[in-house]
Amino acid sequence: MTEPVNLYEVTAEGDPGDPPGYRARMARFGPAIGAGQLGGSVYELDPGESVCPYHYEHPDEEWLLVLTGRPTLRDPDGEHELEEGDLVCFPEGPDGAHKVTNRSAGTVRILMLSTRSTTSVAVYPDSGKVGVWPPGKLFRLADAVDYFDGEV
Repeated sequence: MTEPVNLYEVTAEGDPGDPPGYRARMARFGPAIGAGQLGGSVYELDPGESVCPYHYEHPDEEWLLVLTGRPTLRDPDGEHELEEGDLVCFPEGPDGAHKVTNRSAGTVRILMLSTRSTTSVAVYPDSGKVGVWPPGKLFRLADAVDYFDGEV
């Protein structure tokens, strides 16, 4: 067994390059507990901030657990305010589309768990983008080409 990680004590850090509205702070802890099949991150959201744009993934499943505060979840059914202790699963594909935003006056702290794949694809319906990891690149869906384009 590895040393335990306390989700309320990990230090979440932000990326100064993130645009306003997406300045969540994050602490990845999976490697610290020896995780290989699941990824885990704690996010802190100040009022008005979101974790990331509305998206869904292939082939990964994600779980969200509200540790503190009252985040707003957008999913295919609309927006829902969550409470401390609420747990939500985002299945693979369009049915699992989601965005987490802090519309409250206080700080929100959430836990995100996800399956880990060697290759992951995220689709962003609002902006018509798709991201592929690796290599860590984003593309516009409108730029799709024929399977044999450039081959013959």
